[in-house]
Parts: sequence; structure tokens; C-alpha cells
Amino acid sequence: MTTSTTGQITDEDIERARAQIGIPVRQRDIPWNKLPQSDSISHFAFGCGDDNPLFHDPDYGRTTRWHGQIAPPTYPITTGLDQTPAFDDDASKKLFRGLFRGTGKYYSGVKWTWYQPIYAGNAVYSEVYTLDVQVKESSFSGGRSVKETYRHLYVDAAGRPIATRDESYINAERSGSKKAGKLRDIERKRWTPEELDEVEAAYEAELRRGAEPNWWEDVSADTELPSVMKGPLGVVDIVSMHMGWGWGGYGIGPLKYAHQARQRMPAFYEPDEYGMPEVVQRLHWDSARARELGIPAAYDYGQMRAAWVSHLLTNWIGDDGWIVEMDLTMRGFNYHGDTHLCTGRVIERGPTPSDPVTLEVAATSQRGEATTRGTAKVLLPSRTLGAVVLPEPDDDLRRRGAQVVSRIGGKVGETLRHNGMA
Repeated sequence: MTTSTTGQITDEDIERARAQIGIPVRQRDIPWNKLPQSDSISHFAFGCGDDNPLFHDPDYGRTTRWHGQIAPPTYPITTGLDQTPAFDDDASKKLFRGLFRGTGKYYSGVKWTWYQPIYAGNAVYSEVYTLDVQVKESSFSGGRSVKETYRHLYVDAAGRPIATRDESYINAERSGSKKAGKLRDIERKRWTPEELDEVEAAYEAELRRGAEPNWWEDVSADTELPSVMKGPLGVVDIVSMHMGWGWGGYGIGPLKYAHQARQRMPAFYEPDEYGMPEVVQRLHWDSARARELGIPAAYDYGQMRAAWVSHLLTNWIGDDGWIVEMDLTMRGFNYHGDTHLCTGRVIERGPTPSDPVTLEVAATSQRGEATTRGTAKVLLPSRTLGAVVLPEPDDDLRRRGAQVVSRIGGKVGETLRHNGMA
């Protein structure tokens, strides 16, 4: 068997994907923000459409329990110094070389956990490895698909976990998406002035708790969160996200950087109708290319909707609350022209103020389709117990975090075996 270059999923690729589980792999790109700084934190929040002063204004931050500006919850996607050594043996290089070439790779969900805030000037270190691989038949593409989940572990200079991000992607055979015709009846939204007035009104109605504590004692099951409007999605929204996020580890860039990327990974580029090499990633801004593949229009990044739902949560918990966990599934596309209303509801309050409040969350388009669903757990301050106590990572995660910052050199395989991780 050989690795496919025609957009088909092969048994060999599936076997290699499973063999990668647990092994950290060095990221090819330097993070967009090598060191978190006040401006980069603000730019990221700007790209998410979040004007919370806690993420923008150091002077405001100093008036809160955090004693300074902190980063929005999903900011780690733009930072994290990776000290994982590069593979220097042929077997490892072969194992990690070019899986599922030519297939469509679609973001399907993410589970975040958070343990401490990120401040300007404090370095973040990271590692990435495959956490899980599942094979299934795809209702979208009409063929076989593979779901890969990657764990991103972020730690501080002492190795203490800051956050984990378990991000899942579906590899689907591209040729099947057009054949399946699953999306052929969906058309891009055409807006009337009256409809847009309703969108503007939703933006005006957004509520942010801010400095007013959201006390645990005042929350009960079925409490509704004030909604957050996003959209209609357009090219500026995609560009603005990239301003804060960077290129998300794709390794692309402009001009000479594009030349270097084409030399390094030619399969990531395809000629457009004029013969010009363009990144396959252009599905996020090139609606004509999306339609060629049976998709009604260009669409957002899943990371954008994850950031939007976290915006909903930080608005509600206020400056004194903390998000413990957010687990989201992406169930559909968010096309250019779509709006999404982010909503949430309390489904359980823990028995004591030390326990998390559990919520169900969603982002729903103007078509009434909840393209994003999930749950979240948050901690709220208490009138009786006082301030929130940040969650503690378990021993295994703390031990792995210590390895992340101590991994200065040597072979990955030897490091893992020495520390009992492989």
C-alpha cells in the first residue's frame, strides 16, 4: 500500500496516525506571538470581536483580582514556545510524513481546560501530540473519514499547566463532498435592511458583567445567559482573526514566505482557474473555490466559534469568575453572510460554592441551525466563601508539563521512554 495523493484515505495512513498517539511532534512554525504582550493580547481579543476591557486595558486589569490585563481564554492558540526536538531518525520522520494527502481536513470540535491566566511578558511553553484516532463513515463526504484529536498542552516557565486544548479534525475524502450533495439546497443569506436592524439591536443589547460579581448564591438551574451576537460573517472578520491569531500553524505566508512554503509542502497549494498556486486553506475566504467542492460559500474557522462561545462565558461570569472547561462540537458550517447568536443556560449548580456551575452552550445561525453545541463549567465567587480558587491539574498533567520545559535537547523517543510516557 502507498500513501494516497489523490484525496483517498488509505489503511496505511490510518495505521500511521494511530502509531503517533502520545508522541510529541515539533511544530514547524514559530508561534505568532513568541512572548505574550499587551498589544498582542488586545489584537487577539479584537479579532474575536470582544471589547472586554479586561483583555485590552492594563489599567483596568489592575483594578481586578488579576492585578493586570489578562488574555482571552482561547489566546493560547497564538502562542506557545515548542522545545520538542526535531526527529533525527528515518523511522520517526517516515512515521510523521504527510498523512491523508489531498483529503479535506475539517475542524470538528474542541475541549479546553484552563488552570491559570496568561499575562503580558510571561512566556508560555507548549507541546502537541495525537490524543486519539477514530475511523468512521462520513455523512458529509459520502466516503470514509478519520477523526484525529490533538492535545495542545500549555505551561508556564516552571512547567505548571496553563491550559489544555484537545482539538479534533475530520479528514474526509474531498471527491465525496460534491457527490454527496448534502449541502446543495443551502444558499448564502441575502439580508434586508430590516433584518440587519435586528442584528444591530442584538449587538446593542449585549451585556457584560465586568466588575459586578456574579455570585454563586444568585445562580440556579435554568438561569439563561445574556446572548452574544456574531456576524454577518465576512472577509474582514476572517482577516481580523488572522491579525490576532496568525496563520494557525499552517506554515504559510506572503510573497517569499509563500515561495518557501510551496517548496516545503507543495501539496498544500493548488492552481486556481488562472493557474496561480493558492493554498487549499482559501476555502475560508474564496467562495468560488468552496462552491467547486459542493460547499455553498466560504466559511469560518472553528477556532473563531470557540472564541465566540468563550466571549459569551466571560461576559457572564464577570471579572471575578473563571472558566474551568469548555467542550464544543462543530455540527455545521458558518458561511460568509451568516450570523450566529451565542447562548447558554445553567443546567446544574454544584452543591457548594467550590464546585463548578455546569452550562449548556450553543451558537445558532439565522437559519435556526445550532452549528455549535457543547457544555462548559465555570467557577463563581461566593458571598460566604469569597474569591474563586483556581482549579488544580492532576499529577499526570503536572508531570508532563515539567517535561515540556525540561526538554532542551535529545531525541523525542528517548525522552518519552526515559519518563515512562511511551
